[in-house]
Amino acid sequence: MALTGRTALLAALGSLPVGILAPSWTGMLAVNAPLSLAILCDYALAAPVRTLRFTRSGDTTVRLGDAARVELTVTNPSGRPLRAQIRDAWPPSSWQSGTEQAASRHRLTVPAGERRRLTTLLQPTRRGDRQAEHVTVRSYGPLGLAARQGNHKVPWTVRVLPPFTSRKHLPSRLARLRELDGRTSVLVRGQGTEFDSLRDYVPGDDTRSIDWRATARRTTVAVRTWRPERDRHILIVLDTGRTSAGRVGDVPRLDAALDSALLLSALASRAGDRVGLLAYDRRVRAQVLGRSAGDILPALVSAFAPLEPELVETDARGLSAAALRNAPRGSLIVLLTSLEAAPVEEGLLPVLPQLTQRHTVLVASAADPHIETMTGGRGSAEGVYDAAAGTQAQTQRRRSAEQLQRHGVTVVDATPEKLAPALADAYLALKAAGRL
Repeated sequence: MALTGRTALLAALGSLPVGILAPSWTGMLAVNAPLSLAILCDYALAAPVRTLRFTRSGDTTVRLGDAARVELTVTNPSGRPLRAQIRDAWPPSSWQSGTEQAASRHRLTVPAGERRRLTTLLQPTRRGDRQAEHVTVRSYGPLGLAARQGNHKVPWTVRVLPPFTSRKHLPSRLARLRELDGRTSVLVRGQGTEFDSLRDYVPGDDTRSIDWRATARRTTVAVRTWRPERDRHILIVLDTGRTSAGRVGDVPRLDAALDSALLLSALASRAGDRVGLLAYDRRVRAQVLGRSAGDILPALVSAFAPLEPELVETDARGLSAAALRNAPRGSLIVLLTSLEAAPVEEGLLPVLPQLTQRHTVLVASAADPHIETMTGGRGSAEGVYDAAAGTQAQTQRRRSAEQLQRHGVTVVDATPEKLAPALADAYLALKAAGRL
């Protein structure tokens, strides 16, 4: 039995010594029989907790940054009204800091034989699955002097999806894609193998695209336009090893990679290409293959939601072997990883020839914007040291990028907010150049 604050107040007023509350009910009855009888009656009249029934409904997925509504229905089958305080417990990351107590605690009254519904509003702060832990019920008597308390397991899972903040860049990249496809009035020659149509020459066009036979039949110079090839294969490989756990700006490097992968997937599926995913460190953490254009984005979002960095060194040979098994010959392999010197020189460079021999390889990495800030410091001795350290870090990244480029790899190195559009631009450039 739980004694309430009202009982403690009566004791403080002198009706009942506080020290006598705990030892035994015999002592309590001996000191103040009327109050003890009132407490016992109040406890007896409180609705039982064990017989309560609970069901859940509501959202099962929510995008990070948005709110999810989970409804809890409380059924009171007993013959006594339920006057209760209910705590709907979820992991701490289910709410913004400082809002958990207000969001998870509810007061409600359920008449005998009826049911009531309450809503818990979740505002998750991390990706992944958030699972309801238990529901704690404190059932008060009519006088509020005593209460029954118990827990119920009422399972429910809300999957928190990546926010996909880079989707704002999708319309502009789709417009560029339509230009490559020749579907707008601004025609840009894509060097694919599929002939599209003829149009009039305009200054700046490549003279190699002039169709001299067609020109001889016309009064103007005619140039060929080409449509970039479709139905190409793109395998996005996420490095989920220890380097992906480092924070760049306000987000982990893995989160920046996920956002970039979503934008690239949305763009490539609209371009008619087939997109696959492989997340790897020392084993496969997530895999999405063989999905249609309409299904690929939901499948990727669902696969990304529970993905977390692993604090292990990535097995570059295993990663390369997994990529070769899952990518048809002539695919574009997009590796989202770090450009730190040690992982590149000791892990990636030795296995690159196996990948570049059969595929086009693009390496993308999120740079730390704090390093750019450090390189600008000159006002004090500390600022000079910071600038030297930042310059050294940038030099190492450039050296790593140059080593990769010498093996025929396209490298995208940008800060987290610029990485997704830069990766999309690199993909469009490969399409325009006929390399994909």
